[in-house]
Amino acid sequence: MTLRSETPPPPGNLTVEPPPDSETPTSAQLKADIDSGRTADKTPHMDVGAAPLGTCEEAGGTPPTSQEVRLARQNERAPSEKAAAGYVHQRQSWVLPVYAGFIVLAAVGLGLALWLTR
Repeated sequence: MTLRSETPPPPGNLTVEPPPDSETPTSAQLKADIDSGRTADKTPHMDVGAAPLGTCEEAGGTPPTSQEVRLARQNERAPSEKAAAGYVHQRQSWVLPVYAGFIVLAAVGLGLALWLTR
């Protein structure tokens, strides 16, 4: 089976459901918020990390409190300007024609300059 270059291999191709709100949220729920696309800063797919969120804090003896995680979830889920505009991670149909037009215009301009200097 061959994969297209932009198709991540499992488990990165699995979608993640947003977790329910909780009175005592955990770091895993914050990670699920991010992976589900609820934070509007990445596409909604599982992100396989070397260590789960909060691991370093736990190893240091100061795991995040539920209040810290609740505040982080609220801040991460706050709408951004891109989310409000409605084009987060979506292709813009005008970008490729403008880019191709710029390349053609540059080539014509260079060719014209070389022809005139002859």
